[in-house]
Amino acid sequence: MNRMKTSKQAIIHFGLCLALCSGIVRAGDGDLSERPAVRQFIDDMVARHEFSNAELTGLFNKAQLQQKIIEAISKPAESKPWHQYRPIFITQKRINAGVEYWQENMEILSRAQASYGIPPQIITAILGVETFYGKQTGGYRMLDSLATLAFDYPPRSRFFMSELEHYLLMAREEQIDPLSMMGSYAGAMGKAQFISSSYRRYAIDFDGDGKRDLWNNNADNIGSIAYYLSRHGWQAGQPIVTKVTIADNFDASTVGAGLEPNSSVGDLRKNGVHIDNTIADDLQGVLISLENMPEPEYWVGFENFYAITRYNHSALYAMAVYQLGEEILAESAHFQSAPQPDAKPATEPNVISDTLAGAGQ
Repeated sequence: MNRMKTSKQAIIHFGLCLALCSGIVRAGDGDLSERPAVRQFIDDMVARHEFSNAELTGLFNKAQLQQKIIEAISKPAESKPWHQYRPIFITQKRINAGVEYWQENMEILSRAQASYGIPPQIITAILGVETFYGKQTGGYRMLDSLATLAFDYPPRSRFFMSELEHYLLMAREEQIDPLSMMGSYAGAMGKAQFISSSYRRYAIDFDGDGKRDLWNNNADNIGSIAYYLSRHGWQAGQPIVTKVTIADNFDASTVGAGLEPNSSVGDLRKNGVHIDNTIADDLQGVLISLENMPEPEYWVGFENFYAITRYNHSALYAMAVYQLGEEILAESAHFQSAPQPDAKPATEPNVISDTLAGAGQ
């Protein structure tokens, strides 16, 4: 009898392990909508946004909560030290592909620069870091990613609950089946990897075909990235970041923490940060330390570096974008003399904006 009981327990344990290892955990065999938090979310969407209760109930009962999504978000690449993070993105293969992408989309990139002031190499590098220029956009259903993180990931459930709300609104506005869209484990979509709130607020129709498409349309992806950075403080013609050294007696407590520029270059110099003399004293910057071997690297980031961190709130990410962009720029020198389109004043694109939009990434 004990042997049979043990055998049954082993079978049950094996079944649970199999479900976890396969990355799929179904809530009550399709009754996700019966969970109190999900039920409350559905009721709220019906009350505030006039969704159909029956349609949302049916939709959530098709969602699959996936353990591998929680595992992935718990170990982001940005948790690595710089000397391990950099080689992921600064590779000759990624540089060469970036040069090719720039050549193929030169007119669109030039037009985005004329409209919003964003250099082509920065837009190209963001696409390179995010999705290898659109080749790796994510293999998770968006509904699965957002439902898993909203209802089964307490550390950030509030944020992802909001993103799930944005996602359903976006699907309705864009007239897309919410079960059909694929993206990353963290709920980012398309070649540009916009999260739902950013898609609604910053995705633009850059080729004028009447729709915003960040999955297939290069013009919309390029224009949307440019618009996003411009709305987050990009200053055309200003520096992005510069490598510095620090004095032996440098007092780190004199410099504020975080990613946002918080000290003038003049004050940083007075405190022992050796910055290129071509950079004006009144420019605002932030000291950044990157964990490298055999000793840390020090940089000063400016407003444009901070704008890149609004895309992904990580100094490592912004530095990878900057350095990949510089490598692409250097190898693209032979065609940079191509005629550029006449600069036009940027116009406010037709984007969705309401009290929910604008959470950013």
